[in-house]
Amino acid sequence: MLKPLGNRVIIERKEQEQTTKSGIVLTDSAKEKSNEGVVVAVGSGRLLDNGEKVAPEVKEGDTVVFQEYAGTEVKRGDETHLILNADDLLAIIEK
Repeated sequence: MLKPLGNRVIIERKEQEQTTKSGIVLTDSAKEKSNEGVVVAVGSGRLLDNGEKVAPEVKEGDTVVFQEYAGTEVKRGDETHLILNADDLLAIIEK
């Protein structure tokens, strides 16, 4: 398991739909990568100049929207995760 450091979070991307509204099946190369995902791990938070730590606004299990080209993709075994700064998160999707 990966453990993010500082103000970073680890995201598991949600899969994009594989068919269009008209029923055309898309191949992997034709699909756009989703900018939605589920938080699987959260770092300890951001360190301020005065030495105080600010806890992240997200928690494990939150579904979030993040910037399209943010983060670094990491593959471990069969799983692919995205490590990004908490600042790259745009919103939490509430159910």
